[in-house]
Amino acid sequence: MKKTVILGVTGSIASYKAADIIRHLMKDDIDVQVLMTKEAHYFITALTLQTLSKNEVITDMFELPRRLDPVHVSLAQKAGLVLIAPATANIIGKLANGIADDILTCVALATNAPVAIAPAMNDTMYKNEIVQANIARLKKFGYKFIEPVKGRLASGKVGVGHLAPVDKIVIEAKKLIK
Repeated sequence: MKKTVILGVTGSIASYKAADIIRHLMKDDIDVQVLMTKEAHYFITALTLQTLSKNEVITDMFELPRRLDPVHVSLAQKAGLVLIAPATANIIGKLANGIADDILTCVALATNAPVAIAPAMNDTMYKNEIVQANIARLKKFGYKFIEPVKGRLASGKVGVGHLAPVDKIVIEAKKLIK
């Protein structure tokens, strides 16, 4: 049976790298179902990710369903892995505090599959004590992190907060998928 990765894409300039993550996972015959936050649409289109994944991109938990099961529950059960890449401070904070107010947070909180998070943000945000406390809390609950690296950030500054290389994200995802 084909394994499924639920790929959560959030509102980060690094969202364009989701396209490469999809391509690499699909090369290994992994089904990729993309969930986008509303903020992600500012950086990449659902059409791009849908074309690459060959699956409908889900952006709204409250769209009329094409099937009769609650979409967030069925996706959570289907997942062999929930991979959030890139993950913003916002999505990390929501998950750390049990906030389920969009399709991605609902699926991540409803799944029994491993959840892997690849943060991408400004270095000052990444180092912020609140963000670090949220990351530590999620790690305590078993969430896996694919740590950001030092690199050029959207501001032009070089610092830790740059999304991990796509190859590393894919390798870690393949290790974690059930």
